[in-house]
Amino acid sequence: MMDVAVSYRGGFNINGSGLTGTLAANPGELKLQASITDANISNGLYFDFGGLLLSIEKPGSFIVDYDVPKKDVRFQFMNSFKFMEKQINFTYTHTRQENRTILDGSLVLDTANKLSANYALDTRNCKLKYSHVHRGLTTLEPTYDFAKNSWDLAVSRRVLDGDVIRASYETSSQILGLEWSWQSMMDKGGRYKVSAAFDLSQGFQFHMPKLSAESSWNFEA
Repeated sequence: MMDVAVSYRGGFNINGSGLTGTLAANPGELKLQASITDANISNGLYFDFGGLLLSIEKPGSFIVDYDVPKKDVRFQFMNSFKFMEKQINFTYTHTRQENRTILDGSLVLDTANKLSANYALDTRNCKLKYSHVHRGLTTLEPTYDFAKNSWDLAVSRRVLDGDVIRASYETSSQILGLEWSWQSMMDKGGRYKVSAAFDLSQGFQFHMPKLSAESSWNFEA
């Protein structure tokens, strides 16, 4: 009998844009996943959702996604190899209906430093990101967007017993993001995350941030 590992990740936007949920099962080498977005209960009887995505994945090899409402298919292929004793990871993503192709690559310089690039063939937009892990606790991630000619910055730090606090800032949109995630006390593989996004484009006057919460659980079947 084949053992199946099942995981669930769900969340909601406190500002009222609906629920989200992802159910994944790992029968052997493959991973099957179903995700819904913007789910709402109408009139207390009908369950509506804005998006439904079905996926099949072989980790480290490929992912095939089917967007049910849009009737669209996305293909993603991954590979990794060594060059001059440095690991290079490569991902090719193509969306059929939008006819959009994206190339992602990363060069692992060492255990603490990584350089990543993202290039969209249709818009010719390129993003470069550098990731540095300081003493295994603090991660710095500056990103440069060539199309917007702007820098983004993300800083995360592990605190207490596995908790992670993360702050990010997008200069083009002037969005400040804050996240706090921690491990579940009941499920060692489960986690909870609370996020807030502040729009600073109108100055430092207080505006209600966009709030969201997310949780995940793992099961053995």
